[in-house]
Amino acid sequence: MTDFDKARSLLKEFKGDSYLFGNSVLPETGKLAASVGNKAVLIFTEFPGVENYVKKIKDSLSKSRVKLVAEIKGADANAPREDVFRITEQLKKTNPEVIISFGGGSTIDAVKAAEVLRTLGGKIDEYFGVGVVTENLNKSGKKLTPHIAIQTAASSGAHLTKYSNITDIATGQKKLIIDMAVTPQYAVFDYTVTYEAPIGLTSDGALDGIAHIIEVLYSAVGKPYYSKMEEIAKTGVKLVLDYLPVVLKNPKDAKAREALCLATDLGGYSIMIGGTNGAHLTSFSLVDIISHGRACAIMEPYYTVFFAPAIEGPLQLLGKVYKDAGLTRTDIRNIKGRKLGVVVAEAMFEFSKRIGFPTKLGEVKGFSQNHMSRALTAAKDLQLKSKLQNMPVPLTAEMVDEYMKPVLEAARDGNLSIIKNV
Repeated sequence: MTDFDKARSLLKEFKGDSYLFGNSVLPETGKLAASVGNKAVLIFTEFPGVENYVKKIKDSLSKSRVKLVAEIKGADANAPREDVFRITEQLKKTNPEVIISFGGGSTIDAVKAAEVLRTLGGKIDEYFGVGVVTENLNKSGKKLTPHIAIQTAASSGAHLTKYSNITDIATGQKKLIIDMAVTPQYAVFDYTVTYEAPIGLTSDGALDGIAHIIEVLYSAVGKPYYSKMEEIAKTGVKLVLDYLPVVLKNPKDAKAREALCLATDLGGYSIMIGGTNGAHLTSFSLVDIISHGRACAIMEPYYTVFFAPAIEGPLQLLGKVYKDAGLTRTDIRNIKGRKLGVVVAEAMFEFSKRIGFPTKLGEVKGFSQNHMSRALTAAKDLQLKSKLQNMPVPLTAEMVDEYMKPVLEAARDGNLSIIKNV
């Protein structure tokens, strides 16, 4: 079985018939919509050429006799609160039976949050955290409108997951709704939509996907789903390492584009099995200076060294995958603990260098001590505590300054030696 076949098999296992993915599947959207309602709202991201894709969606709805009652502009990057509020107010005027989002993770996440506010009311801050939406739905007896999420970028896996990342632009801080209730009932990903995606977006998305896989793999040690995460990691990480460089050389390479779509979807599968942790937590405080995927790519090696004594199994697996990709020459079979973490971290650095990514925060324009302080403060926020708890070396808020601060300082300076292990 090829890596492509394995990835498709894992995704079919994950979502079954509720997910349409592959080339030229966009015209099937109408059939999905008709299965849940006759009145649809379409919320879409604006990008060059979007009109052609929107027409395909509209034609499919018409063919399936689903009435399109409104079209709404999607969200800007990082799903700002202001866009969530605007979409909420526009949804209130439509009373749809099915909501269709067409965009990257920002638009899909904004739609998830907007439907929560439209249905339950209140303020967005009330729903950050784990399971809060479900709790309020149960109390009220209300239900969210069915949501068909159509992905346009190989990145966050937002079309497949229970996460809604929302950003307060004023403070530069991102927070999460984590709740099964916001998972789209159906998802669609037509890989051909990604063929014209900008190289920067493609690279950022691929590294976001790989971060999802790696962080859940780390946190899966000792848990019942560890063997499943090994399957996912062997396939998903390899697809990114092998094919992202191909896309960078030839953006229209269809096979390489498919590889990235499959890999980032496996990232979505991963975060429905377990949770992300350190790198993602820190990335939420860097949204004003760097993209999410790039922030995760910078932070991952440093957290790898911090976690290393507790994640030898995952590091042996990743070490082999990175070695097979030509990113390290070190024989890792007899290396353990922190030393093993350093070898894998250095292989991660090598991949970042090859694709033109920075390897330390000090290389990022606009980075300051304020970002360090913001990240440490956010790590102590109860609404983000799931990230601390998901760490393979769990931290409490009281331990953040002692152990996370050196990780951030190491990432600032590119100095693995100052990281403290618990």
